[in-house]
Amino acid sequence: MASTTKHPVLSPRALNRATLDRQLLLRRAPLGVEDAVAHLLGLQAQNTKPPYYALAARLEGFRPEQLSALMESHAVARIVTMRSTVHTHTARDAVALRRLVQPGAIDRELAIFVARKGLDGVDLDRLARLARELVVERPRTPKQLREELLKEWPGADPQSLSLAARCLLPLVQVTPRGLWGRGGQVALTTTDTWFGDEVPVETADVDETVVRYLAAFGPASVKDMQTWSGLTRLREAFERLRPQLLVFQDQRGTELFDLPDAPRPDEDTPAPPRFLPEFDNLLLSHADRTRVVTPEGRSRTWKGNRAFSVFLLDGLLAGLWHLDETEERVTMRIEPFGAIDRGQRGELLAEAERTLRIMAPQGLSHGYEIVFQEPGSPSTGVS
Repeated sequence: MASTTKHPVLSPRALNRATLDRQLLLRRAPLGVEDAVAHLLGLQAQNTKPPYYALAARLEGFRPEQLSALMESHAVARIVTMRSTVHTHTARDAVALRRLVQPGAIDRELAIFVARKGLDGVDLDRLARLARELVVERPRTPKQLREELLKEWPGADPQSLSLAARCLLPLVQVTPRGLWGRGGQVALTTTDTWFGDEVPVETADVDETVVRYLAAFGPASVKDMQTWSGLTRLREAFERLRPQLLVFQDQRGTELFDLPDAPRPDEDTPAPPRFLPEFDNLLLSHADRTRVVTPEGRSRTWKGNRAFSVFLLDGLLAGLWHLDETEERVTMRIEPFGAIDRGQRGELLAEAERTLRIMAPQGLSHGYEIVFQEPGSPSTGVS
């Protein structure tokens, strides 16, 4: 929304540095893993490894086993929340944020399944009750859930039945799914079954969530938060909070809200290279992504429904990377979008080595290599 009032203007570079600071990407933070997951309002987790790489880029002294231990103790869990996508959340956020964002993208996704007529004749209330009974009895895979629900509605679309259950119920992906170096197929149970009585069943307060969003992603517009959350009509909450917030504008005149005591570093603050996983929320949580995504990189991080891992140079999306892992060797392939100078290459190499030492320690006992894919050469098929 363009503002008719003149507010201080934040340049794209100033927005970039502020957002990187909130995202713990200007310097690695000495935070505990659970505190970091809470601060970031969860980690995008469509695949199992991205939360680990997201934390490796952000936390001082991070080890993958730390996040796995929190998952095994039920302190954090994988669940569908913002934008109807899987996130790794603290237990409290898994319950409270899921309840807050339910009326947004999750309910819209359910409406799509119903509109496809794959659920003709299916009573959604009964579907929710039966699905709950099944996953409370024991965790079920989506396939097992479909098979049981088809006994009640044999004419329904099987995929729509299990996906509708995922929309209707707050279903946690139980371990060992998502554990580092172990993994397993998706199996589901309810949040109250997984967390027990220790986590209150409450909906996150929308005003409090606005404040938390700005602390992790600000300065930001109303549309930015709506993009992150999958909710609509959030302007009322921002207007309630306006007296407590600072208001800026970007170079297009869009109002940007922020917390008075939030960091807004000088735009010349150095931004070190960072290797981020596919679907990192840094790239998905603003309506206007130009604070991080350059025009050259806008269409290069996706291919069909496949997302690529990316790296940042000077705070901006600058290329792709992927790992080839065998028992004998770990190879990191780096594919810049454009030419990089010798100094940037050296910084990238140092960060790549650090990432490998955190995330592929066993592979290092057999050796590793880092390979640059020069701009203009055939694509490596980065994933």
